[in-house]
Parts: sequence; C-alpha cells; structure tokens
Amino acid sequence: MAKKRSGEFRVALLDEQHDRDSFTCGAEGLDRYLKTQAGQDVRRKANAVFVLTEVAEPARILGYYTLAAMAVSQGDVPEAARKHIPRYPLVSATLIGRLAVATERQGQRLGAVLLADALQRAFESASTVGSSMVVVDALDEAAAGFYAAHGFVRLPDSLRLVLPMRLAGGKTQR
Repeated sequence: MAKKRSGEFRVALLDEQHDRDSFTCGAEGLDRYLKTQAGQDVRRKANAVFVLTEVAEPARILGYYTLAAMAVSQGDVPEAARKHIPRYPLVSATLIGRLAVATERQGQRLGAVLLADALQRAFESASTVGSSMVVVDALDEAAAGFYAAHGFVRLPDSLRLVLPMRLAGGKTQR
C-alpha cells in the first residue's frame, strides 16, 4: 500500500530539528549549501533560511529558500519594473537567494508553494525594512522560466529577474 501524503505543509525557519543531511534536489550547489552553510548563515543572520516540511514529518525537508537584503543599481532594473520603484541610484530589494525542492517531490508545485511563502514574507517585511522589489538569480534557463511564469521580469543578458514589491503583494493574495 502506498504511503498517503498528508498534504498539510508547514514553512518554518531552519533549526536543529530539521534533517539537512538527507535533502537532495539534484543541484549539487543547492544541496551543499543546505548541508554545510545554511546553519551558519542563520546563526550569523546572513540569510534567513526557510524550510518546507509536512506536518506529519516535521524533520524531513521537502524544500527550502533563503531571503536576504540587497541593493540593485537603478540602471539594472528593467524598464517594465522601473515605474513601480523609487528613483534612487541604489534600490533596496529582497533577494530570494536559493530555492530548491527535494528530487522526489519535484513536479508537485512545491516550488510555487515556496515562492508564494517567500513573496508573502518579503512583502510583509518590506514596510519595516524598506524593500521595493524582490530579486532572484536563477540557476539556469528552466529556473528563469519558472520565475518569469510567476511575474518576474528578466534583466537583459542575465539570469537575474526582478518583481516590484507592490506586484509581489498581489501574488500573495491567491
């Protein structure tokens, strides 16, 4: 008999209860980060690392993402996004630095669940920390397509995409 999936998910800050060693997503750099660097980043407040688990198995990581503050040069912002951001030389932003889903759970829309949670958190903190856009650095063309399908605008000749924060707020209202 196949194991029934509970479908009840929880996104929480990474802590010592989470089994980082068993996680694999198929991208060696993303796996290595979670296993060797993420805990230090959380302790040092370099990145906030959020993990997706099932309520029934709270230690097993199904996916994760990171959030950090950054600044983007006004000239690097695509024209389509400029009307939604302040006209400062450097624009404050929230970086989704990494986003990964466990290999055995890929194709089940968990990436979209993680992205929606990241956008919600970014939007909720934007008025407190001052952030006018969300930035992602896609790992490859497939990842860039994922973000573009969720409304992000690609910077020319790069795998960096941006989403103005006021548009990110609309993405969280699904």
